[in-house]
Amino acid sequence: MSDKKVIAVTGATGAQGGGAARAILADPDSGFAVRALTRTPDSPAAKELAGLGAEIVQADFHDEPTVHKAFEGAYGAFLVTNFWAHGSAAKETEEINVLVRAAEAAGLRHVVWSTLEDTRDLLPLDDERMPVLQDRYNVPHFDAKGEGNELFTQAGVPTTFLNTTFFFQGFLQGMGPKRAEDGVLTLTLPLEDGKLLAGVDVADIGRTAHAILQGGDQFIGSTVNLAGDHLTGAQYAEKLGAAIGEPVRFQAVPYDVFRSLDIPAAEEIANMFQYYGDFDREFTGARDLDRLRQLNPALKSFDDWLAENASKIAIS
Repeated sequence: MSDKKVIAVTGATGAQGGGAARAILADPDSGFAVRALTRTPDSPAAKELAGLGAEIVQADFHDEPTVHKAFEGAYGAFLVTNFWAHGSAAKETEEINVLVRAAEAAGLRHVVWSTLEDTRDLLPLDDERMPVLQDRYNVPHFDAKGEGNELFTQAGVPTTFLNTTFFFQGFLQGMGPKRAEDGVLTLTLPLEDGKLLAGVDVADIGRTAHAILQGGDQFIGSTVNLAGDHLTGAQYAEKLGAAIGEPVRFQAVPYDVFRSLDIPAAEEIANMFQYYGDFDREFTGARDLDRLRQLNPALKSFDDWLAENASKIAIS
């Protein structure tokens, strides 16, 4: 292990970091070793990674010296922050600053930063089509990450910006089909009819990050816009129905109606889907599936993902 380049992986017991750690560990010829950062080194997920060959290190974004120590001697890193752990763009910005300072201090040679577009680049805050959230954001979990990109650049950290998108796993976590009053399974989303929704298997973030790290210097300073498929709401419903074995119809919910629903983060989710819809040419158009499959040949389409996960979709 000593002759391998160490990749520090934040969020290693979560979906994105765990995917990156597993992708690297699954390739014994990559020349990389994994240093998995976690707040809970005794957790089952951390122990599982240790069993796969990862070095487990305790670190907490809110205890900055632990992050600096965890980056010492590493060649590179896969970095991700979890907005949904607290729901605050201001806190996420603090976390990004910690990662930037630690990466700069450690002299990391290549960072893959899991990020998102800053929606304000296309939709100024004075545009009245959606409400401003947390004082200065359209979609806080997008905009804080997008704003954070410049911090890596300003600090001179050699970074590849990996723009993610909607996770197919959302269909397992409350956004899947529900049975309507008439008994028909219905996929209900704040997505206009005919608009494309770029989706990805969350594990492909890690697989793509691994490919970027293998590609080395050619990717430093560049942006990779990730997706595994581009489908309309009706197409997602049709494919879900075929996989489940029962027809699923698509029902578009107006953005303002969704914003008014009594569900967690309704405004933010509606703003996100409106951004997807209003700027589908810019957002979805930036995600070239053919080029992405050249980089990551294992990139999963929605059909691929459904073949593995349809049995997990809860039908109510």
